[in-house]
Amino acid sequence: MKIGDKLSGVITGIKPYGAFVSLENGTTGLIHISEIKTGYIDNIYNTLKVNQEVLVQVMDYDEFTQKASLSLRTLEEEKHKIPHRHRFSNSRYKIGFKPLAEAMPVWVEEGMAFLKAEKED
Repeated sequence: MKIGDKLSGVITGIKPYGAFVSLENGTTGLIHISEIKTGYIDNIYNTLKVNQEVLVQVMDYDEFTQKASLSLRTLEEEKHKIPHRHRFSNSRYKIGFKPLAEAMPVWVEEGMAFLKAEKED
């Protein structure tokens, strides 16, 4: 079992802080209440039920105790990814700072003329 693995399991017990899951590979794990779903959970007993089959993602795994920290929320968030919207940009024109570089000599000339006129007054 590795971090990031997606495994099926059955909820074997529910406590106010999370749900215990028996995984398909024989290990047990805990889904902390913060990893059940995005947002606030008022009552965990209304969200999950004992003997409910769930697909979970491994967040952490302790090889010594053979227990896993699991998440339902990460799988939920994968489904709700916002598609990338294309925004107009002129990056394909490859002009970068070229307009500024072309305008700079004119601006310097205008500035020097202004300062020269100020000095004469």
